[in-house]
Formats: sequence, C-alpha cells, structure tokens
Amino acid sequence: KAAILSGDYFMVTLDEITYPLIYGWLPLDDVLQTLQTRPKQVHVVLTGRRCPPEIIALADTVTEMREVKHAYQQGIRAMRGIDY
Repeated sequence: KAAILSGDYFMVTLDEITYPLIYGWLPLDDVLQTLQTRPKQVHVVLTGRRCPPEIIALADTVTEMREVKHAYQQGIRAMRGIDY
C-alpha cells in the first residue's frame, strides 16, 4: 500500500494477490481504496486466479490465461530450472 500511494514507482506488481483476498487474509475494501486513490502515474498489476469481481470492474485491462498445450501431455517430464 505504501509503495503504491507514495508515487515513487512507475509500476507496482502485486503477484498472486487474489489468494489473500479470496481467503480473507487481506481486506478487499482496503485494496480497492488503495487502487482508487493511487497517484495516476502509478500503474498497478495484480495477478492470480479467481479475481474478485469488484477488482475486475475497477481494472482497465483484465486477462485470463488458460492452458492450451502442456509438455507433460506429450510425455516430456519436468526439467530442473524450467517451470512446467
């Protein structure tokens, strides 16, 4: 919150923030207020599945990713240093 509201950063990424929101570990209202009152020059990127609809409504851009093809389906096993 402090990083976003300070205006010191061009972009702040909140990686996998949807999970603390879904499980109630982080108050949704607090996140919404922070996003709504952020300085306009600060871009905020939120990641994670099952994003609350209130955040989707507030967002400028929303992307949903889905698996199309996976190496494991072709018998290729995971390799050290490469995330599958």
